[in-house]
Amino acid sequence: MGEFMQYLPITLIIVLASSLFVALVINPVFTSRLMNVEEEEEDQKVKRRKMINGIILALALGVIAIIGLVTQIMWVRNLFGIAAVVTLLNVLVLKPASFYFQNIGLPWLEGIYDRFIKGALHRFWPGLVFLGTIVMLFGAMGLLSYNPPKVVFFPTSDPFYVNVFVELPMGKDIQATNKIMRDVEAKITETIKPYRGIVEEVLAQIGENTGDPNQPPEPGSSPNKARLTVSFLSFEKRGGVSTTKVMEEIRSSMSGIPGVQIAVDMNANGPPTGNPINLEIRGDHMDTLSLFANDVIKYFNSKNIPGIEELKADVKLGKPELIVNIDREAARRFELSTFAIADAIRTSVYGKEVSTYKKGEDEYDIFIRLDDKYRNNITGLLNQKITFRNPANGRIVQVPISSVADVSYSSTYSSIKRINLDRSITVYSNVREGYNANEIVAELTSSMLDFPLPAGVSYEFTGEQEQQAKDMEFLTSAFSVAIFAIFILIVAQFNSLVAPFIIILSILFSTIGVFLGYAFTSRDIVVIFTGVGIISLAGVVVNNAIVLIDYINLLIKRKGEERGGLSLWELSKSEVKESIVRGGATRLRPVLLTAITTILGLIPLAVGFNFNFFTLISEWDPQISIGGDNTAMWGPLAWTVIYGLSFATFLTLVVVPVMFWLSYRGNSWIRGLAKGKKKVEVVAGE
Repeated sequence: MGEFMQYLPITLIIVLASSLFVALVINPVFTSRLMNVEEEEEDQKVKRRKMINGIILALALGVIAIIGLVTQIMWVRNLFGIAAVVTLLNVLVLKPASFYFQNIGLPWLEGIYDRFIKGALHRFWPGLVFLGTIVMLFGAMGLLSYNPPKVVFFPTSDPFYVNVFVELPMGKDIQATNKIMRDVEAKITETIKPYRGIVEEVLAQIGENTGDPNQPPEPGSSPNKARLTVSFLSFEKRGGVSTTKVMEEIRSSMSGIPGVQIAVDMNANGPPTGNPINLEIRGDHMDTLSLFANDVIKYFNSKNIPGIEELKADVKLGKPELIVNIDREAARRFELSTFAIADAIRTSVYGKEVSTYKKGEDEYDIFIRLDDKYRNNITGLLNQKITFRNPANGRIVQVPISSVADVSYSSTYSSIKRINLDRSITVYSNVREGYNANEIVAELTSSMLDFPLPAGVSYEFTGEQEQQAKDMEFLTSAFSVAIFAIFILIVAQFNSLVAPFIIILSILFSTIGVFLGYAFTSRDIVVIFTGVGIISLAGVVVNNAIVLIDYINLLIKRKGEERGGLSLWELSKSEVKESIVRGGATRLRPVLLTAITTILGLIPLAVGFNFNFFTLISEWDPQISIGGDNTAMWGPLAWTVIYGLSFATFLTLVVVPVMFWLSYRGNSWIRGLAKGKKKVEVVAGE
């Protein structure tokens, strides 16, 4: 998973490094030149002049837009028309609203916060707030376990295309497969008729390139297999029609075709993960493995577990085989080698390259083999004569193959596969829409405990489940390493162990919002993106906590300097508490605005709000749509950060000051005990 997700942290590192440069170098320059703070008592004439200037600018932009309309330059009309509306909106609505928010709304919030944080730091309330936060953490975890959402490895979205895999019994020729495929095509064409407006193309393939594109390619040709692919238009052109619904209708229409295995699957999202249900059976003998795999399939089918599409084995018994038995004594009498016999049969059936034909820069291989009417005739194949020079007398000799060989009919395996040098057969299946692979695999795993296991045979559930376990381990390790790195950096920054522990606890407590959010909304927990979202949330929480604690320490240091260079422990408790309250009130704005802007910025990603600015300017068509393929992938990450940050804001503004105050009181108490003990020792010494 690291290779798949590496671009996200790389992008964040580059962007954050750039933003640091902008914040330290560019922003101060622009702020000193362009930014001014409007005071409430600003002269009304100045305000009126600014408003008039804004309206004049909007009118000028509107005139340019009208010129674009008259000259039929649509992008000029649209661009400057939008600019005029935005300018008017800024002058008449946004600017007064921002003034009200900065000078009335935020001071009101700061007053409420000041009273609240003073109460939270009074007497026994800090301990209750801290214990209540711990109880809330375990309560959120309990609520999530009581009402657990579905846990999926990777999000699924409406498919771009749907594959219909058709497999006839081994030994069927391509004509039989083609006949079945005509019936399949007719059924699918009838099924998708109401949805022709969103179908881009339908492609059928028979014999070659018919394997699952999500799986490794199969060796050789497969005349008994076929694949039909239904491709859809992009999401914004579907008019709200769900292609998942179309896929389910196609799947339902494929029932009732006897003697054929048909599987319907969608395109894979994300990195390759294997099948949702994937049971690897390993052993030494293919006969035992094949019988055991068939018994397992029958056993699972007897359980009638809902959600399983169709259980199949990747190695099948029954592939027709024609065995050529060579009479070595007869071949020796004719001075004929087994290689010559095998080469003659292979050339007759498969063919042999005898030359190349060059036309311009292109070269074409020339193969020779028997015509169909001879190649498919066993008697004619055996009656052909092998011409060779007898090494004993140098004479040209012709010997019919039937003189030195005969044939027998048998069946064999479609292939022999190995995993870590062990022969293996995999039983696999897709999961139907609306069902959870983790729950189904858990039930299958429990069922296998009661199933007798032959000697020398072992099994293991792999595929998507194995990859999910590896990625969970990777995310846990990454989160642990991130926490440790944050801890070391904070220890170096604050030269203290108390502040890092407060910040690490704030990261842990921020998951309360994540747990509660998923418990109440019942959204699917996506292993990869929910995990990355929690790691991203930790970064935001750390920033807010560091800013707050650093400013509280700065205020305490200033208070000590005002008192003649007193340290933290020499200041009174009321002075320390005042610094904590003042630090929280001062940092209310940046912490609150950071949370609001982050949440508002993530909402379009979470709900899948799509907006095409270029078509808005060029064609006056914004192409607004909600949802889409990216929402399924990035939505869980965005919602995780939104849930966590919603609670982490309260955590930073209330619980972090409370923990700072508790740590101060605890250290003061310990210092008091140590000082009292020292006095007792001095008195005893006297």
